[in-house]
Amino acid sequence: MGGLKRKAYEAALEPLELELVGMARWAAVTGARIVVLFEGRDTAGKGGAIGAISHVLNPRQCRIVALSAPSEREQGQWYFQRYVPHLPARGEIVLFDRSWYNRAGVERVMGYAAPEQVGAFLEHAPAFEKMLVDDGILLFKYWLTCDQEEQEQRLAERLEDPLKRWKLSPVDLAARDKYTAYTEAREAMLAATHTPHAPWTLVDFNDQRRGRLTLIRNLLDRLPDTQCEAPALDFKPLGHEPAREEFGVLKPIASHQEA
Repeated sequence: MGGLKRKAYEAALEPLELELVGMARWAAVTGARIVVLFEGRDTAGKGGAIGAISHVLNPRQCRIVALSAPSEREQGQWYFQRYVPHLPARGEIVLFDRSWYNRAGVERVMGYAAPEQVGAFLEHAPAFEKMLVDDGILLFKYWLTCDQEEQEQRLAERLEDPLKRWKLSPVDLAARDKYTAYTEAREAMLAATHTPHAPWTLVDFNDQRRGRLTLIRNLLDRLPDTQCEAPALDFKPLGHEPAREEFGVLKPIASHQEA
């Protein structure tokens, strides 16, 4: 199956964007709390998938959470503690660009967490997620898959593109030799945390555009009926000629001129 062309991708994405806006309206009206976790290998396409969902939504309602490495104080906390403040309140949507599953993935593979810490996490994560779900949070967990050949191409692209160079870290480069170790970590994670109340969904992201469409369609299909009419607005005629901006104290800077 070849890569999906941009024109076809954008045509398929447009109706999904309308449904995403409807989802957000439904959440605001009903008070639903939605959490979506995006996990996967480096370069799998988490950021692009999150952007495809979030860019049409109100940033005051839909928040992206991408936490940096834990501080010294956070390392001494209950492991899940640093994630709890980022959970949604009534009517909010939170998209986690990596999540508490760092412990089962990068922390395990790169040796940042001891085996007993990883074991404790795999035991406690289902209970933590059951508390969230039992409290009414709609929790969706996605793992984005990517073959190593495709991963290598994307890493090389990041290295060569100055606009993407910031995405490449020493950890990303070190992970190149640990592809199999990440596979083993993923399988252990799925075995322990793929539960009836918080199941995992794996999405093929070797073609990122096709993967985004697949993920968004799956997310929308798993929500309750989100049909919720937009409130009617009385957009009356202005009643006079449109006014132009007037400036006294300061004026706008010079506009960009084409070369």
